[in-house]
Amino acid sequence: MTEGTRRLAAIMFTDMVGYTSLGQKNESLSLALVDEQRKVIRPILNRHDGREVKTMGDSFLVEFSSALNAVKCAYDIQRTAREYNISLPEERRVHLRVGVHLGDVLDTQGDISGDAVNVASRINYLADDGGVCLTRQVYDHVQNKFELPLTSLGPRSLKNVNIPIELYRMEMPWDEKKATQLAELDKKRVAVLPFANMSPDPADQYFADGLTEELISKLSLVKGLRVIARTSVMSYKKKDRRISEIGTELGVGSIVEGSFRKAGNKIRVTTQLIDVRDDQHVWAQSYDRNLDDVFAVQTDIAKQVSDTLKVKILEAEIDSIDRKPTESTKAYTLYLRGRYHFNRRGVEDIVKASEYFGQAVREDERFALGYVGLADCYAVLSNLGIDSDANHQKAKTEVAKGLELDGDLAEAHATRGLILFHEFNLREAEEEFRKAIELKPSYAPAHHWYFRLLLGKERWDEALKQIERAVALDPFSQIINLNHAHYHRRRGDYDNALEVYKKVVELDPNFAMAHFDLAVIYGMMKRSADMKREAKIAIERGAREAKIAVGLGRASYHRPVKILDVLVAYFDDDQEKVRKLLPELEANFGEPLAISALQAAGLHFYLGEREKGFEWLEKSYSRREDDLLYIRTDELFDGIRGDSRYQNLLKRIGID
Repeated sequence: MTEGTRRLAAIMFTDMVGYTSLGQKNESLSLALVDEQRKVIRPILNRHDGREVKTMGDSFLVEFSSALNAVKCAYDIQRTAREYNISLPEERRVHLRVGVHLGDVLDTQGDISGDAVNVASRINYLADDGGVCLTRQVYDHVQNKFELPLTSLGPRSLKNVNIPIELYRMEMPWDEKKATQLAELDKKRVAVLPFANMSPDPADQYFADGLTEELISKLSLVKGLRVIARTSVMSYKKKDRRISEIGTELGVGSIVEGSFRKAGNKIRVTTQLIDVRDDQHVWAQSYDRNLDDVFAVQTDIAKQVSDTLKVKILEAEIDSIDRKPTESTKAYTLYLRGRYHFNRRGVEDIVKASEYFGQAVREDERFALGYVGLADCYAVLSNLGIDSDANHQKAKTEVAKGLELDGDLAEAHATRGLILFHEFNLREAEEEFRKAIELKPSYAPAHHWYFRLLLGKERWDEALKQIERAVALDPFSQIINLNHAHYHRRRGDYDNALEVYKKVVELDPNFAMAHFDLAVIYGMMKRSADMKREAKIAIERGAREAKIAVGLGRASYHRPVKILDVLVAYFDDDQEKVRKLLPELEANFGEPLAISALQAAGLHFYLGEREKGFEWLEKSYSRREDDLLYIRTDELFDGIRGDSRYQNLLKRIGID
């Protein structure tokens, strides 16, 4: 073939589902599975006259002179892979997805390139696990010639492709179970996917993210809907995923998606509501407005979605949805910048967010959400041990301003509840959490924080209901899932706790706290080797957190290592090692990542040093350490339950 020759070809891309995450967890297994999938695929390519252009890691790039051959080959690959997997354990199975496109390619020394190859690589990621996705160009060549149904998914926008392309899904004979699952999804459970930023300036991404978050907030005011939190939906940002796949993962029957474009003072917002069960849009709208009309756009979308789903909006809810948070477009823009940085959660970002929220309320002194944003920032900094007392007081002041301006702001009530919770004012905290949930039933943090209070009081059934609701609303939240695991651990259900802790690690293998808690549960289960492995991983993952604290001048780098050394020594019942390590840890008490007063107290009780233990318990109480609320279910304190000082402490905390 002459270099630079152009021709029409059918292009197929295949890849393995979950290969990247598997490679991070078990590199040798991932490489072995790549070898297996090549053994499965190559004979099939030959049978259908496909030319293997190249392999790229876990992916195949293949070309065909016939679109029908390409489609038949794609089906044959998935059928064979399914049969191959039947007798294998899950961890050894090969999961594939396939994309097929027809277009003009440029051949250069046997390799092919061009827009057609780019399209094939993009649609591949929109195929289900075990599925095949193809373009309209392929469909036009194979319709009425291929035995399986090909269902339109409608026009889809693809990364680095200028115009939307109509896609089709191959309906596999074995998909009946999946269809049943989709049919059972509740259409009144809604996810708002991250709006795509189509603005000329990439820096306007904060506005697209803000529009997503505010639309979630508006829809969450409608009590007839259950709306997934931003933490979970943002995990789909810049990912090419099938609607049915997202719907199944989030457990939603309806999905809102759209795009945002800003040019000067003009905005264009396009959005559509998609029924997950048949992957068809049931409502779509475009808005060309001035920037200061953005609130009206958000309100209209929320109402249209509710009307389309036949959910009645109550009069009080209409008032809340219609209410503008501010009359100042500049203040709102600053607020969105603040939320963008706050949601990144790094210490530097939290500080930056507080600066933007501060500018927003200076621009509009009656901007209640701006004050709540400030309160959230100060509360996070306080919990991180950064000027704890001062930031705690600032949080109280700012949330009070927010509530004074808008007494029906659910976020403000929830944040005030959290502040009261940290003060051990559990009665008023519970009132605030309940009020927040009444005002905005889909606000996941309110359910999560209320769960923590109920757990401390050992109101087990109520606590489980709240944490399960929080997980349903924010299924990919690491911290919410971590607290779900804590529930089972506190109840002594170690097997269930272990499974949920593993789920948290799968959500983010770099989450040091999850590995730490895995080590703890393994220790409780007397699985010493597993405990030490997870403790080691926690040390490695915790290094970055330690470096951040060091950068703030508030911690020494070795602290997490020493804490984990004590953990291992305790579960190995090595009292001498605990006795040796404890003084060094206590010397650095009060710094981020250092030992807590409650941990120190428990270890002194373990060593039989009762008086020192109670001294540290008093320090824990004076500092209002959160974990003190769960002392009744901590085995370290089993030996002092009958002591009058312990009983008195429970009364002061409010959990007697």
